[in-house]
Amino acid sequence: MTSTDDAVIGIEQALRTSPPHALLDTLHARLRSDFGATGTELLLADYKLSVLQPVTRLPETAAPLAIRTTTAGRAFTSQRVLLEPDRDRDGVVAHLPVAVRGDRLGVLVTRLPEAPDADVLPALAELATALGHELVVAERDTDLYLRARRRERLSLAAEMQWQLLPGRGCARAEYSLGGQLEPAYTINGDNFDWSATSDRLTVTVSNGMGEGIQAALLTNLAISALRNARRAGLDLQGQAALADQAIYAQHGGACHVSTLLLEFELATGDVSVIDAGSPRMLRMRDGEVTLVPFERQLPLGMFDGTDYEVQRLRVEPGDRLVVVSDGVHAARSPHGSDYGSTNLDRIIRGSHHLPAPEAARAIIAELLDYHEGTDLLDDAVVVCLDWTGAPSP
Repeated sequence: MTSTDDAVIGIEQALRTSPPHALLDTLHARLRSDFGATGTELLLADYKLSVLQPVTRLPETAAPLAIRTTTAGRAFTSQRVLLEPDRDRDGVVAHLPVAVRGDRLGVLVTRLPEAPDADVLPALAELATALGHELVVAERDTDLYLRARRRERLSLAAEMQWQLLPGRGCARAEYSLGGQLEPAYTINGDNFDWSATSDRLTVTVSNGMGEGIQAALLTNLAISALRNARRAGLDLQGQAALADQAIYAQHGGACHVSTLLLEFELATGDVSVIDAGSPRMLRMRDGEVTLVPFERQLPLGMFDGTDYEVQRLRVEPGDRLVVVSDGVHAARSPHGSDYGSTNLDRIIRGSHHLPAPEAARAIIAELLDYHEGTDLLDDAVVVCLDWTGAPSP
């Protein structure tokens, strides 16, 4: 074992025993002593995925860095380690992506007195990943990192929705996926959820009717009911039925949740689908974007005892699936023109080279540009899934 390996092991142990609020201080102290680092900064992606927010001693804040136009932003979007000369002193600056199982959190910026040896850069990248895992755990015990991500105050409904999410991305050998909500700081009823086992991936995209806390509470009920059914071992029909009953029992048909439920068999690419409302799914295969037609059924909770039928399709390696709520496919500009399928197809094709989480962000960014800087008139959710297929035995 090399001295670099020993250093990595020691730093990972130090992070595990660090107080949750002191992770960055602990990491900087060890990077300075073990690698000669002259500075360490943690940048976390804000809820809008437009800037990287420096983690400082709150309530003080430092200037954010734009994701689109900075080296740190390029490291975040590409998920690659990037080096650049240190403009303030001799040496280099390493931009290290911080992610957990495909969920992109931010970038660790480390200043080094000289270009790192061949074995040092992978070690630093490994430590950035270890930091990501510790951040996820630390958020159970401190608000520091959640507060640092906020460029502005979240509405109460948005607070509820973001806490409900499983993350903003995940990846396995068979697939990679990512999602984004907008307006990020005032989202109401749109949401997404996913969960995987050894042989299946379940994805849901939901749109609770109404606005504000009412919509957030309604979606929370739907997601919680779907999770409860899934964790009890119910199939897709059972999950839809239980959520339908829970919402109807609470609201008597006055409120409903439009939901698209997808269950992928990881070994075969077979997909079970229940389309209970407005979310739409588009597929890009061999460069062509097409709407995947489903028989639309009643939204969850609209009537008592709705029977839901499962539909089937198969995905092939190389397919990209994009699920959008009506806040995307039915969006209108400030001048009243429809966003429409033409614009959506164009940005899906134009973002084909991007990883799934970054493609979801790009589609949302295009939608915001279409609105010319004005607030969206409706919630928008985008989930993008790249299907790789089961690895060869």
